[in-house]
Amino acid sequence: MTFWIVALLVGAALSPLAWLRPSRRQSRQMELRLEARRIGLAMQLSREEWPHWLLSEPPSPCAQYHRSRRAGHQDSWCYWQLEPGQWLNRWREPCEDARLLTQLQTLPADVFKVEASPQMIALCWGEKPEPQALERIAAALLALA
Repeated sequence: MTFWIVALLVGAALSPLAWLRPSRRQSRQMELRLEARRIGLAMQLSREEWPHWLLSEPPSPCAQYHRSRRAGHQDSWCYWQLEPGQWLNRWREPCEDARLLTQLQTLPADVFKVEASPQMIALCWGEKPEPQALERIAAALLALA
């Protein structure tokens, strides 16, 4: 009987340690974020104000991947992906810049927003496991920077 009591007490003492172990999803996100850092992208969690007309509710906070822009870029723009491949600005006008649209259409379906300022280019991504998604994101950000 004492053995069972000791085993129960040891189990109760060690059970909180199981909560400290990251889930598979968290482990995958950590690996993805470390790989992004290795290829030159920065990442932060950001709280965004999403347009009410988006079909699916993006996560909050959302993972924002970004990189600095090259000198000489003074343009600023922001596009949201309503459906895969359909990029709209804040007034729901489609993207008409062919060079920009070509790059935006290479992005995964769970990229919600791409934004450029004179200093940096950033995108908000849902981080769903998709083959070569990070490489496509890095290539698009490099081309747009």
